[in-house]
Amino acid sequence: MALANNLTAILNLLALLCSIPITASGIWLASKPDNECVNLLRWPVVVLGVLILVVSACGFIGAYQFKETLLAVYLCCMAILIGLLLVVLIFAFIVTRPDGSFQVPGRGYKEYRLEGFSSWLRENVVDSKSWRKIRACLADSDSGCCKPPTACGYNFVNPTLWQNPTNMAADADCYLWNNDQSQLCFNCKSCKAGLLGNLRKDWRKANLILIITVVVLIWVYVIACSAFRNAQTEDLFRKYKQGWV
Repeated sequence: MALANNLTAILNLLALLCSIPITASGIWLASKPDNECVNLLRWPVVVLGVLILVVSACGFIGAYQFKETLLAVYLCCMAILIGLLLVVLIFAFIVTRPDGSFQVPGRGYKEYRLEGFSSWLRENVVDSKSWRKIRACLADSDSGCCKPPTACGYNFVNPTLWQNPTNMAADADCYLWNNDQSQLCFNCKSCKAGLLGNLRKDWRKANLILIITVVVLIWVYVIACSAFRNAQTEDLFRKYKQGWV
């Protein structure tokens, strides 16, 4: 039984270490300029990471001090947390799967179409009642997502100053551009799409780390369950033998 508990303690230590990249991913997302303006699934990841750390610490203590009740609670709570993390991962993957980008002809970069992103992202970010706050936040953070569409033919002066368009009829956004630093193109569909493009890019990077971490967590959890069952079986067998002595 001591061997099984020692194995469970080591596995809980691994699970505790797995909470670090989860929490770090949430903090990284929260620190990105665009994500600072959009409260979108960033704090749930941080909270899940912290909870996994706390539960793993309890499991480590339970295994180290042979507390079977604490170990049982740990296994139950960890199963719930892994399930919640999987839900967040799957949801984030689904809503960030559509890519609204398209290659600009003759240029080495891409621009974005708002219609190319998932309806959930559009409804909860750019079409939400909070867009005015998001827009003000983007303006204060000097976001680089805001520029007139290339098709408008504006001449670049600096990232927030464009002049003398040659093809205003190319896109409705061409008429919305304003060199006023508080206006720019924050009401343009192209700017809203650029924001969603940046959010999608950040979340896809974070998802890769979270997927690797959750696979390790599931592997650790399965082995920990097996070790816990073996420890219980050994304990029952020992009590059974003592009963016949």
